[in-house]
Amino acid sequence: MLQEYVRFTVTLVAVLDPFLAVPIFLAFTASQDAAARRHLINAVTLTVFLVLLGAALFGEVLLSLIGASLPAFTAGGGVVLLLMALAMLNAEAGKVRQNPAEAEEMESRDLSGVVPLAVPLLAGPGAISTTIIAAQRDAGAAHTAGLVACILLVCVLLWIVLRLAQRIGQRMSMSALNVATRLFGLLLAAIAIEMMATGAKALLPGLAG
Repeated sequence: MLQEYVRFTVTLVAVLDPFLAVPIFLAFTASQDAAARRHLINAVTLTVFLVLLGAALFGEVLLSLIGASLPAFTAGGGVVLLLMALAMLNAEAGKVRQNPAEAEEMESRDLSGVVPLAVPLLAGPGAISTTIIAAQRDAGAAHTAGLVACILLVCVLLWIVLRLAQRIGQRMSMSALNVATRLFGLLLAAIAIEMMATGAKALLPGLAG
């Protein structure tokens, strides 16, 4: 059971990829003072936590509403993660996280920063689907509490990275940040392929033979 929570935590960190958000966060807050940056960091972290908490608590209801089985959602979630991983291997955010229109809005600074920095750049389709799939593996309250604890841990890590974003930006070159993103992308690609295989085997039992 502990291994499952460690796996979920590592997957969620790879999906969120706080280091990918560092240059975007620095660009958005370049003209803001320290107090405004702290406020945005708190708002972004809280938003990510609430979105993923909602996915963990209400994912079963969502699957019921759309009439999707867990194997189908697992296979589909694997495809989403694979697309994200391929973009990360190119050190890019990718269109799954942020399409060109959202990127343009971000550059214009007309938005609060919570959108699209928190959603969908961080807590986007990949993070939400990962959380829903993990929550459906066991409907027990103890399992859900464990997932919430993992989400909280990941959000604390995100908060720390964003608080240290300026220091990270000063001490790490863009190439170093890109290397970190590519490593996360490689890890995420392996996880995505395994998810796709798991979903496909459940949908098509003949594949397991």
